[in-house]
Amino acid sequence: MRPSTVPPNLLTDNPELYEARFPDPDRLAGRWAEDCLGRHGAGPCVLDVGCGTGRDAAHLHGAGRTVTGADISEAMLTHARVHHPGPEYVHADLHGFDLGRSVFDAVVCLDSALLYCHTNEQLDAFLSCCRRALTPGGLLVAEMRNGAYFLGRTELLDVPTVKEFTWRGTVHRSTTVLTVDRTAQLLRRSRVWTTDDGSPPVEQRSAWRLLFPQELRRLLAAQGFEVLELHDGPGPRTEPPWHEGLLPGRTADADRLHLVARLTGSA
Repeated sequence: MRPSTVPPNLLTDNPELYEARFPDPDRLAGRWAEDCLGRHGAGPCVLDVGCGTGRDAAHLHGAGRTVTGADISEAMLTHARVHHPGPEYVHADLHGFDLGRSVFDAVVCLDSALLYCHTNEQLDAFLSCCRRALTPGGLLVAEMRNGAYFLGRTELLDVPTVKEFTWRGTVHRSTTVLTVDRTAQLLRRSRVWTTDDGSPPVEQRSAWRLLFPQELRRLLAAQGFEVLELHDGPGPRTEPPWHEGLLPGRTADADRLHLVARLTGSA
């Protein structure tokens, strides 16, 4: 899910290309989320905020849950309804969503979608919307980049990273540079896409908020959430990745951050 002010994105505006670039045949992210929900006794009704192509929402639906997937990209939602049926898919902006009378036992927010809230006001608005959408005792499960990882570490910054994959016979190549905007507390990404079919290069820019573990705890507490888990792994994007039977870690130092919080009262 991207806010409406974010410019077009080659991958998220082309869902089939997105799934080709980020294959997840084993539904690792969905399985991890279901494990969190199961371990903490979440009820059956789940809202997947920033559901994208719907793969994780459909996995949770297949696990027996009643799932609503929400995203701001109509292209993603159309793809999800066709290719990953089962959940209800609705258009919503994570900066402020109101699903009416719908009430959920858990909100799931994966793959750094929460970090498209760039300002404190946007973060407060997102968490406030989650609070209103949840039943008392409901869970918030999130997975994202870890701002603390970039304290003193520069190996991922300011150096072009080139990746390529082939889709429908065309080689797609991305050259990505990450930089830290310390004033805005953002991890900015510049990416140039090229292909071997003669198409002109496509440049796009995006950013994630760099959230630190203790900062996140304070934001959640202000909205009436109790943190149950906050750690750097194992998770669906860690190395090695999470698998069934692994319990959450105790540190928050690596490049991914995993959160489970329970709504305990009103802010």
